Amino acid sequence: MTEKQPNKFKRIIKSFTLPKPWDSIVILLLNILILIPVFIILHQNLIDPEWPFHLDRILLFLAITAVMQLLFQLVKRFIFFVLILYLGVLIYGTLFQGYGFNAVYEDYRSMIYAMSENPNPQDVIVSKLLPFPNKNKILNSIEYDNPKVRNFALTATTKHFRDVKGFREYRQMIQCFAVFKEVQSRWNYVNDPKNREYIATATESLQHFSGDCEDHAILMASLIRSVGGTPRLIHTKAHIYPEMLIGTKADLENAVYLIKEVLFVKESKGKEIHYHIDERGNVWLNLDYTARYPGGPFMSEEILGALTLN
Repeated sequence: MTEKQPNKFKRIIKSFTLPKPWDSIVILLLNILILIPVFIILHQNLIDPEWPFHLDRILLFLAITAVMQLLFQLVKRFIFFVLILYLGVLIYGTLFQGYGFNAVYEDYRSMIYAMSENPNPQDVIVSKLLPFPNKNKILNSIEYDNPKVRNFALTATTKHFRDVKGFREYRQMIQCFAVFKEVQSRWNYVNDPKNREYIATATESLQHFSGDCEDHAILMASLIRSVGGTPRLIHTKAHIYPEMLIGTKADLENAVYLIKEVLFVKESKGKEIHYHIDERGNVWLNLDYTARYPGGPFMSEEILGALTLN
């Protein structure tokens, strides 16, 4: 009886063993499916040595492929069960908004797009900047907790990009981009009164969507902050404009993909993405009213100050 049980177990295992060449085909399929998320995780968390032509990432990709292939060859007899388990995980993620088939596809497209694109970073902003002009008055004008400001931001997020699928972890970024799109489509530049610096509050600017660059920056900072984003204002010799915290360079890759391939396709076609990197390595994206898409061209002036809303 004890001898028959192992034989029976072997027969069961053999019945689920894939015949050639299907075993090799399934191994290749699994290698591709599992390779993508593993590579993306490592790609986003390893330091980028900035080798030419992304040679470091190419070598990483080949190394992961070789390791995966070796592991699958070692469990070749159980490869059918491995395939069922992995597909089950992806199906569960797809049905319950976890990491599913669509997430694998979007991650892969974002990775390939980011490696082929060449965004246009500016000089790193050093910490030793000049005092920000009218700092206290500007801070008091950024009314991010005012119900009118909050309600307008919420309206913008329901009007634009609400039906974008996937990118769950970048939902807040997408909502901030929706706010930018709504304000950019309505803003009307009007000068301050002659010989006077007039600083409008966010709620004032919401009445007519008019004002100078300072008023626009205050309004954008208020709206971005009201939906959970982190804005800051950049001061140059004759201009003030808002920026939004994107995060790391890995987050920037996803932001570039979202802007150019999903959200602002026409506006950004053939254009570069402009951003700053601060002394801590954080990436800040330009949201100036002069740009038709997030990350549009800067006003080419030397940066004199930065005011961040934490």
